[in-house]
Amino acid sequence: MDLVIRNATLPDGSHGIDIGIEGERIVAVEQRMRAQGAREIDAGGDLVSPPFVDAHFHMDSVLSYGLPRVNRSGTLLEGIRVWGELKPQLSQEALVERALRYCDWAVARGLLAIRTHVDVCDDRLLAVEALLDVKRRVAPYLDLQLVAFPQDGLLRSPGAFDNLKRAIAMGVDVVGGIPHFERTMAQGAESVRLLCEFAADKGLRVDMHCDETDDPMSRHIETLAFETQRLGLQGRVAGSHLTSMHSMDNYYVSKLLPLIAESGVAAIANPLINITLQGRHDSYPKRRGMTRVPELMAAGVDVAFGHDCVLDPWYGMGSGDMLEVAHMGLHVAQMTGVEAMQACFTAVTSTPARILGLEGYGIRTGSHADLVLLDAGSPVEAIRLRAARRLVVRRGAIVSEMPPAQATLHLPGRPAATDFRIPSHGSHNT
Repeated sequence: MDLVIRNATLPDGSHGIDIGIEGERIVAVEQRMRAQGAREIDAGGDLVSPPFVDAHFHMDSVLSYGLPRVNRSGTLLEGIRVWGELKPQLSQEALVERALRYCDWAVARGLLAIRTHVDVCDDRLLAVEALLDVKRRVAPYLDLQLVAFPQDGLLRSPGAFDNLKRAIAMGVDVVGGIPHFERTMAQGAESVRLLCEFAADKGLRVDMHCDETDDPMSRHIETLAFETQRLGLQGRVAGSHLTSMHSMDNYYVSKLLPLIAESGVAAIANPLINITLQGRHDSYPKRRGMTRVPELMAAGVDVAFGHDCVLDPWYGMGSGDMLEVAHMGLHVAQMTGVEAMQACFTAVTSTPARILGLEGYGIRTGSHADLVLLDAGSPVEAIRLRAARRLVVRRGAIVSEMPPAQATLHLPGRPAATDFRIPSHGSHNT
């Protein structure tokens, strides 16, 4: 075998697992494997996970913070204004350079698949051309899925629908939308219908920014679920953000949750950005704003977490670390039960992989040899520590390595070093 990783712990809790890799595929996942590898790595009981997946991102604006000016208020609306000022100044070369730099960050953090929305309301489709170029360049080490996103509104922005169709013809993968940004609720519903019909005709997936507002009457997710069922798009549609659900009446939500589950529409929450941008009009009590993640999961809806923004007009922070996203999601949704914390790890790994339709994903025989060795003994510990990525493997090739994180102390009467780990990978001494 080309590569063998020994003594790994898997996300399901399996211990002492050896993983054998030949070429670009995993060929064995078993305990105490006899076969030898050209290179062998001892995981030492640490967690080996399939790679992180970001189900919602904006790579056309990444690393543009401060261009052409800083969003002083940090609000959504000022961010939109800043982006509108920057768009005429964008160059394809700068877009490509920033996106490639971010992709390097992502790979180093074990993030090997990203769904990114790209604004199609610029008639030049400059960002579309740039990210199609980036997609080709990063294909050997990162899956990049593009969403045609009419950021200024499909019906509100002149030419947006034609631009979206052009973007799809150029090779963009997914149909996007933003119904709550249309001029009226009726136009928002009409945009959902038009976009879903277009996607059904082309055999494409759909991912809409949906109800990213504190307004409890913004109910376009209901229309998206209906159109998904009507057109037979089950399993191919996602509603992103859905923050209005945080403000909705509980009785209405009790009707809405089964509708979403029946339609097979997935939900993508963006904890870092939802908690930052929502509730800005509140005094106190102040709403968190993130959608009802535990309730959606309990209803059987696929729920993923996205990073959304990194160093752009809307968010002056971020590093491409999906464990940071899971950490925020866990806290905002109060998901501190044992299974709930595990579900937050799943929300940045296998669930978004399913939403994106990634093939060959997972730690099993026959899958792509894509994996991450984390400096942690379990998914929950990985979230708690935002664990170092000891090893990142893409299609059987090691693309990133770093030593385990360890702090050296110099305190009288204390051990020389500690790594903030729970002894024996989660067991407690009594």
